[in-house]
Order: sequence, then structure tokens, then C-alpha cells
Amino acid sequence: MKSFELYDATTVEEAVGLLDQHGPTSKVVAGGTDLVTGIMKDWVQGPGMPYPDVLIDLTTISEINRIAVEDGALRIGAATPLADIAESAEVQAGWPVLSSAAHSVASPLIRNFGTLGGNLNQRPRCWFLRGEHFPCYKKGGDFCFAVTGNNRMHAIIGGELCYIVHPSDTAVALLALGAATTIAGPAGRREVAFDEYFVGPREDVLRENILQHNEVMVDVKVPQPAAGARMAWIKLKDRQVYDFALTSVAVVASVENGVWQDGRIVLGGVAPTPWRATMVEQALAGKDVQSAVRSASALIRNEARPLSLNAYKVDIAIGLTERAVLQAMAA
Repeated sequence: MKSFELYDATTVEEAVGLLDQHGPTSKVVAGGTDLVTGIMKDWVQGPGMPYPDVLIDLTTISEINRIAVEDGALRIGAATPLADIAESAEVQAGWPVLSSAAHSVASPLIRNFGTLGGNLNQRPRCWFLRGEHFPCYKKGGDFCFAVTGNNRMHAIIGGELCYIVHPSDTAVALLALGAATTIAGPAGRREVAFDEYFVGPREDVLRENILQHNEVMVDVKVPQPAAGARMAWIKLKDRQVYDFALTSVAVVASVENGVWQDGRIVLGGVAPTPWRATMVEQALAGKDVQSAVRSASALIRNEARPLSLNAYKVDIAIGLTERAVLQAMAA
């Protein structure tokens, strides 16, 4: 691993100042399970991924390592370990889909180190991106090697140019919950809904979110669910040990007398960003869920554009969506 400078920031504003001072080759680090043991260890770099010369430790900032319920809303600091979220009685009671998603990340050891902010902002797991000898679009090159290579794990929706899939489990749950994040930068702090946070390759192939190089995710705010909200989380993995999702589904819905009133259905592992299945939500609106869910879930097929080796994901996405909706109904 190449050498780097390490700074301990004591406040969010100090971290922002250090990022602003040192430029795009400076990065924040907390658990370091992806940046240090993944990208830096494997020398993943290119014009679109400058190798970090400076790391700024966020674990020394107490403000961003907390879980609290304030005015009915849940606030979680970006440096909060995933294990704390998965094991929090408050999260389990009020926002169980987030607790389940956090618990499904990797292994117990990684959840003890890995943080919410790190899970949300980790770089994609595409083996071409992570490989040293593949100058792909996302590294600043001029080709997506998944188009002609082994693409069985890649995107079936919203690819084009780059066929990564977003690797975060917690992002899927938070988007389903209608959550937002607080971002700090040189101009101050702002709140951004996760509906507007993630960036796909059609918009900017070099990025996965709206964070600028001199900005820090401070915390996540999750609104109180509607009374009687139904929730479900399902994650299908290639292996029955810790692994990234082939497909995952989060459902948060309001249902009255078996009829879908409102809700969100979000899928992971199928697109470059956490993907909201709005066509399924619309097809369920005002309908008896039990009788409508199969045909509504099948509408995902209209959105899918699989590659040569991953058409199997289309059937998985449809089946898991139906199952997750029914699981939420039974909750």
C-alpha cells in the first residue's frame, strides 16, 4: 500500500476544512473496510479515481457517532457502526427494515467496524472496476468491460455506459423509508433526500452520489413511519455466508383492509443506484394487495435490459418483489 498522511479531525468543520485544503486526493475514513482494505490495498485508481494521499479520520468526531430519536424522527450519525444500528432497540421497534438491512451487511466483524456513511458511500464492487488491468469508464477510461465480459452480477436496469450495481444494503432501506442526509461543506450544511442523493452513470459515470470532494456526510434522518406501516426486507446472496446482494428488496407500505394506500418498494443489486420500483407501487395503488401483487411485480420486466449472462436476475427481482410485499402484509 502506498503511504499517506493521516489527520484526526475533532469536528465536522475541521474535517471539511482539511478536505478543502488538500483537494480531491484527500478522503475521509471511519471503519476503513472498503477504502483501506479494498481500494487502497488493491491500488484501484485511474483518472476518475485518484489514489488518496491524505486520509481524515472521522471516528474522533463524537457528533457523528450516535443514534437518537428526536421529535419522532430517527437520527443516525454517519460514523455509527452498522452493528449498533442492527442491535438498537429503538431502530428495531420503529424502523425494523433498516435494522434488518444493517444486520444483513457482511459479517459481524465487519459490521463492528463498518459505518453507516461508509456503507452508503462505498465504491461499486464491479470486478472490472476493482481489477488493476481494466481501464473502464468509471476509472476514466473509454470502455465498460462488463458489456463483453463476465456480467452475471451486473445491472439489469439503468445501465448504459456503465453496468455497476450499487452495493449498499442500508441505502435500499433508507430510500424505502423516505430518509434524508445532512451534508456539511465549505458553505455550511444542507439536507438532501436520498431520492436526490445517488448519481447514476447516465448523469455522471465517475460518481455514485452528489458528495463533492470537500463535503462530509454528517448524519441520516429517517422520518417516523405512518401509523401501522408494514415493512419487509429480503436479500438474496450468491453464497449463504456474508456477501453482496444479487438482489434485495425493501418495502415500506400503508395498507388498509388489505388495500394498498401508499408505500415504497426499492430494489438493490439490480441497478447502478438503489432502484425504486415506482411502476409496481402505482399498479398496487388502491388495489387489493393479495390479488394484484403478482401482476404488479411482473411490470419490472418492462424496465429490465439484461446483459448476456444476467437475465436470471429479472426473474429473481420479480419474485423477490412479490415475496417482500406479501411478507410486509403479514408483518
